[in-house]
Amino acid sequence: MSKQKSHHVVPNSDGGWDVKKAGSERASKHYDKKQEAVDGGREISQNQHTEFVIHGKNGKIHQKDSHGNYPCPPKG
Repeated sequence: MSKQKSHHVVPNSDGGWDVKKAGSERASKHYDKKQEAVDGGREISQNQHTEFVIHGKNGKIHQKDSHGNYPCPPKG
C-alpha cells in the first residue's frame, strides 16, 4: 500500500512558520509569516503533486488541499 506524500505548514518553536515534507526533520523553507508559508508551501505542493496540510499554532490541522496526480478522479 503506497503512502500519500505531503507537505505541511507548521509553527517553528523559535518563531515563524516552516514548510516541511512529511517525515522530514528539517524544513524545506522557513517564513516569518503564516500566509507567506502557506503561499510558498502550496507552490511546492503543486509542483510535487502532494497533499498540502496547514496547521495552526497549536499544531492541529486547520486545512488540507490535495495536489496529487490521481489516475482515477472521482465522478461528479
